[in-house]
Amino acid sequence: MLRTPIDRRFLLRSTVGLAAFGVAGGLMLSAARAQTGLVALVHTQAAGDAGPVDSMIARLKQLAEEKGFEYRAIYAQDPATYETIFRTLGDAGAAVIVSTFNEVAEPFKAVAPAYPDTKWIQLFADPFEPAIPNVVTVSYDYYLGCYLSGIFAARVSKTGKIGFIGGISIPPINADFNALKAGAQSVRPDATVTAAFAGSFQDPAKGQEIAAQMFSDGIDYIQTDAAATDFGIIAAANEGEGRMVSALDPAQFPIGPKSLISIVGLDFGASLYNETTKALGGDWAGGSHVSTGLDTGVIDFILSPLFQEQGKADVVAKAKEAWPEIEKAKAGILDGSIKVPFNTAL
Repeated sequence: MLRTPIDRRFLLRSTVGLAAFGVAGGLMLSAARAQTGLVALVHTQAAGDAGPVDSMIARLKQLAEEKGFEYRAIYAQDPATYETIFRTLGDAGAAVIVSTFNEVAEPFKAVAPAYPDTKWIQLFADPFEPAIPNVVTVSYDYYLGCYLSGIFAARVSKTGKIGFIGGISIPPINADFNALKAGAQSVRPDATVTAAFAGSFQDPAKGQEIAAQMFSDGIDYIQTDAAATDFGIIAAANEGEGRMVSALDPAQFPIGPKSLISIVGLDFGASLYNETTKALGGDWAGGSHVSTGLDTGVIDFILSPLFQEQGKADVVAKAKEAWPEIEKAKAGILDGSIKVPFNTAL
């Protein structure tokens, strides 16, 4: 599975950004309520992204309804509040705390050991060295999906000019770009692949500016890697004929039915659901790192069904013609006959 059918948009109003003192006041629970097993998601990017954060909130709500536990989704906008938020949740007796992205690593290391009865999960993380017994870190081999996107881009692009727009230049996102380039040039050696970074995962205006310039320069396929910044990239693609974009989440398909041709899907919601289920059950393995790849139901390369219905007929035909090659390459990655380097150098 790659996405829950739950409509995430109605959940966005329920996620509130909280300053440190607001969290301290609003999340202190009575002992009786704490015993029910609070599960908290602390997300460091805003909801409303039609992507990772919306997906995680929706799947946490779904799991809470299935298992009958209390949950909180908290937007930690200011890094200065991270430790206070985590300590407040620990003091409240949270059973599981899930948080997101690289920036929470040091706060986790500082706070988690003081709350050994709480299970901590960091999504999009490097392994902790040394490991902390009550912490699980989770990484994603998104670069493998980007390699498939590169092959696909090389087959559907008319110009042979391919773009990549990331939120911030960090090692895993640099590796995504290099994999996209390697995939494209594996089947079309003369393809050019150009990278740019918006400097933020929450700046649609900058994404639109960069994408518009890329399209003006003759690039006709852009792979995004920028969360909410993707809104602007897709908007730029919608502004002209022959512009294609590959994004992150199926919720984005309706935003660009004639331009958003595919996604390298990274289902943060499914990952949260899987790891939280383990933490609540008997499969918890604290002090470990989970590497999530193509065969996990979390990462995949997917054609947009809306583009297949509404996209230009010649491009739709090219996409369908290229798909057996994509499936073959995916099988090769899974069986080890295709090695995709994890190259973080730009």
